Amino acid sequence: MFPLHRGRRLRVNESIRSLVRETTLSPSDFMFPMFIAEGENVKVEIPSMPGIFRRSIDLTVEEVKELFDLGIRAVNIYVKVDESLKDNTGKEAWNPNGLMQRAIKAIKAACPEMIVMPDVALDPYSIYGHDGIIENGDIANDATNAALVKMAVSHAQAGADFVAPSDMMDGRVLRLREGLDAAGFHNVGIMSYSAKYASAFYGPFRDALDSAPKEADVVVPKDKKTYQMDYANRIEAVKEALWDVEEGADMVMVKPGIAYLDIVREVKDAVDVPVTVFHVSGEYAMIKAASERGWLDHDKIMMEQLMCIKRAGASLISTYFAKEAAILLKK
Repeated sequence: MFPLHRGRRLRVNESIRSLVRETTLSPSDFMFPMFIAEGENVKVEIPSMPGIFRRSIDLTVEEVKELFDLGIRAVNIYVKVDESLKDNTGKEAWNPNGLMQRAIKAIKAACPEMIVMPDVALDPYSIYGHDGIIENGDIANDATNAALVKMAVSHAQAGADFVAPSDMMDGRVLRLREGLDAAGFHNVGIMSYSAKYASAFYGPFRDALDSAPKEADVVVPKDKKTYQMDYANRIEAVKEALWDVEEGADMVMVKPGIAYLDIVREVKDAVDVPVTVFHVSGEYAMIKAASERGWLDHDKIMMEQLMCIKRAGASLISTYFAKEAAILLKK
């Protein structure tokens, strides 16, 4: 009771504030999403994501070494697949000599201690831009799961530490766990995108990989709302996360980030595994655009959002700001 208790005593200066700070950030809290392209010495900036590039494997490896030196210990990798390799089966996704598989091998050879978590979903490989196989105008859940198992096993064979299914098919975590174990990869983990919402915040990401749903000469879903979650729902997120843990997920993810911190906290309170949060491309792009116009202080907003995600319950934050934030923290 005032005046015996004065909250401002613990805010007098930065030294006191740092002593009693409840949440802290370090570079090891971050995972950096990386886009990989074919070729050599290729570095193409993504227009809607200033400072983020599609890199060829050789330049990706150099970037990974820099990230590791900054204290970042995990990368989440995605590949830009040539149109000629896309079809409705996604078979290029488990090609042992595919771009993803070569990238995993190269990263692990150059930086063995970096944790590599390749994306497991068919949309980069699909002529329709969907995360699964199209049958009779819809996503064939179980046929897609069978394809995802082949994809995940090929990632494990290439050296992946975790696989990261982002597809949102029902039962895919169980099928992946069974498939990895049957192939002898008991120690390869699963970081499941458990509460992945059908969000408008993904636009720049889809520009980076050309993975948005496309018009076709057959009937296909016009969007991803039959498998990604309705952003009006909260209880469903907890249910999906609990199911994934029961099926063998080692980590669960909430995606997007800053607009979904209520979901992060609910999932964190419900599960007994680490919770990853994806601070997504649209969230990144908005900060970049506003700061370029002088409307926001870039570094302050970046660090505030990352701190808020951690405060909400994130064990790991997948963010395009990882490198910039790590450099700032090192200072």
